[in-house]
Amino acid sequence: MKSGAFSDFKIFTGNSHPALAEEVAKIMGKPLGKATVSTFSDGEISVNLWETVRGMDTYIVQPTCNPVNNSLMEVLIMIDAMKRASAGRINAVIPYYGYARQDRKAKARDPITAKLVADLIVAAGADRVVTMDLHAAQIQGYFNIPVDHLVGMPILVKYFQDKNLEDLVIVSPDHGSVTRARNMAQPLNAPIAIVDKRRPEPNKSEIMNIIGDIEGKTAILVDDMIDTAGTITNAANALKGLGAKEVYACATHPILSGPAIERIADSAIKELVLLNTAPIPEEKIIDKIKVLSVAPLFAEAMMRIFTNDSISKLFD
Repeated sequence: MKSGAFSDFKIFTGNSHPALAEEVAKIMGKPLGKATVSTFSDGEISVNLWETVRGMDTYIVQPTCNPVNNSLMEVLIMIDAMKRASAGRINAVIPYYGYARQDRKAKARDPITAKLVADLIVAAGADRVVTMDLHAAQIQGYFNIPVDHLVGMPILVKYFQDKNLEDLVIVSPDHGSVTRARNMAQPLNAPIAIVDKRRPEPNKSEIMNIIGDIEGKTAILVDDMIDTAGTITNAANALKGLGAKEVYACATHPILSGPAIERIADSAIKELVLLNTAPIPEEKIIDKIKVLSVAPLFAEAMMRIFTNDSISKLFD
């Protein structure tokens, strides 16, 4: 691991979320590094860096979101190109870390893709990873290099604090998000509730119980990501049906695949607040969806990495 101060830094991006990379670069007062990331006619990825990175602190801002495999290969090949061009320190800035949902063997013969991807990033030559709200915090331990794990919760909390909602209850849509709900409830000074769902048998509809008091309250559902939006919309409809006054929802990663937008539009959710760790196409931003930017937080963290300052102070 290389250490010590670097004279300068450069920020690059692949094709997965150039808008976020540009926003980060602007806040850090730099133009984006000149690089072309394209594909050969057979689909192989071609990377060309058009400026020197020798001895530089380099940052590649690239969430590994849809198309996941291309996004991942782009970041791996960019890391390799920088390593071979004698970059001083290579920081992979991955706001949304794909393949994280398979983080353990849930049943026999399961792969652990979160570990495999970590191995690939380290093998490619990254010196550090900066990410946000990993699906499971333990994934940090899959890397043999430093991982700066940023949290999106303060951005969401501030948004809801500014809204001044009355009679709040923070709701976890399943047992897996209870810690997340508790972390949000504390600064908002609100109680928590948990949606307990189970299927009596396959293909039978889920039975929903709510653990906690939601009657006549304003509920805020909190999750780490929204993919097909099944869990969050089912939970929202159950809350509304069981007496919640209004239902808001929030999450860090806006994957929004398949029937997600349709489900959100038809659900009891009044407003869904998301962070821009992955790009959201224009046509998916419906009236119910509010998008907040993570660029200021990433820019501040990257600046602190460059100057060897504390990242944890960001969240004190």
